[in-house]
Amino acid sequence: MRATALVSGYVQGVGFREWTRRRAARLGLAGSATNLPDGRVEIRAEGPRPAVEALLAALGSGESPGSVRGVDVTWSQPVGEQRFRTG
Repeated sequence: MRATALVSGYVQGVGFREWTRRRAARLGLAGSATNLPDGRVEIRAEGPRPAVEALLAALGSGESPGSVRGVDVTWSQPVGEQRFRTG
């Protein structure tokens, strides 16, 4: 499965994207973490649904850098990402 998550809060300039990339790599996920102009971070993650769900749960768990206020998720079919990158 593929999830696109829009993460709001204090999530830019605190290492949030790199933390997400490392967590996704440990879970065997591909995708990306990108800063948006409005201060949110867009996470696109694909792989087995339990692994994607584990990443999504970690985003708002308080383990990540910064302070997550909300995570809005949309599910879709995978597009064949090969690695996880930050942008």
